Amino acid sequence: MRIARFSIDGNVGFGVLEGDEIDVIKGHPFAEFERSGQKVPLDKVRLLPPVLPNKVVAVGRNYAAHAAELGHDVSDAPFTFFKPSTSVVGPGDPIAYPSFSEEVHHEAELAVVIGRMCREVPRERVKDVILGYTCANDVTARDVQRREKQWARAKGFDTSCPLGPWVETELDPSDLTIQCTVNGEQRQLGRTSEMVRSVEDLIVHITEAMTLLPGDVVLTGTPAGVGPLTVGDEVAVTIEGIGTLTNKVIKRG
Repeated sequence: MRIARFSIDGNVGFGVLEGDEIDVIKGHPFAEFERSGQKVPLDKVRLLPPVLPNKVVAVGRNYAAHAAELGHDVSDAPFTFFKPSTSVVGPGDPIAYPSFSEEVHHEAELAVVIGRMCREVPRERVKDVILGYTCANDVTARDVQRREKQWARAKGFDTSCPLGPWVETELDPSDLTIQCTVNGEQRQLGRTSEMVRSVEDLIVHITEAMTLLPGDVVLTGTPAGVGPLTVGDEVAVTIEGIGTLTNKVIKRG
């Protein structure tokens, strides 16, 4: 099932995507819901970020080849950091190039959307706390990341976390193709099976320390091939079984 969040005529709602239509649901997808039977054409709505997370927990260096291309070793434990809710934008929204950076990179990632409040999740229960999966772009000010000891500005600036286009609830995330193109040219191509630590590993590790809330997002790392973005570029993240998230880079006003 593909669950989209959208706006039409000034109203915001959730719906189930069926072909070229969205079947509007009553309520929200984090509890039992009913389909209203009201259907709207996909091309008549504006797709929004599929969720508005309280927090985005991101994982770095979870693909060995990506760690190597940046001159890093794979850490002994998952390397985690946060992106604020204000960094989140949706499909078609612009990525605003930050004024304090001269080297912004794309990072295509599989995003896990949490479906229920959870803490200290045992491995055998991980699937129970996941609503589904979506595409993400962990946009990074690489020069700022290198010179600052923590990554808050480098990875947390406004518009640095595009998510979308929807949440796919019926998906095995263990071996999916993930790719990124810039202006139609392939930059990244990998498979989620190349992750150093699986989705289960990451959820267990993160929830040992903190409570995840419905709508929170976990970014699972990026394969090799990250590279620069410039104003005017169109960057697209495609993940097998989900779809394509496309955003254009603009000058920050």
